[in-house]
Amino acid sequence: MEGLIRGGIYLARLDPAKGAEIGKLRPVAVLSAPEILDVDSPLLFVCPLSSRSEPRYASLHVTLPPRGDLKVESFALVEHCRAISRSRLCGPLIAQLDGPELEMVLHRLLRLVGL
Repeated sequence: MEGLIRGGIYLARLDPAKGAEIGKLRPVAVLSAPEILDVDSPLLFVCPLSSRSEPRYASLHVTLPPRGDLKVESFALVEHCRAISRSRLCGPLIAQLDGPELEMVLHRLLRLVGL
């Protein structure tokens, strides 16, 4: 898959999941830096999305209103961010995070790792 963009939302197959990892076919937001995307790295750093969130994770989740082919309110699950193979992506761009949303996801990821 070519032409990936940071903050782009794509469908990805996250199975097989282990333990508490999130799985299934679901939207993910690409967080990899543009310099990494430009060299066509085989790995991407992504943030999975879900249509559900739990109040106890409110300080980590980012609420995303519907847009494009993301038809329902979704939540960026920052605690589930991970590297995946580019081959796990399934299809074209379905939506795009706006600048403030991307910054909020990155800020919460920094908080998660203690920076």
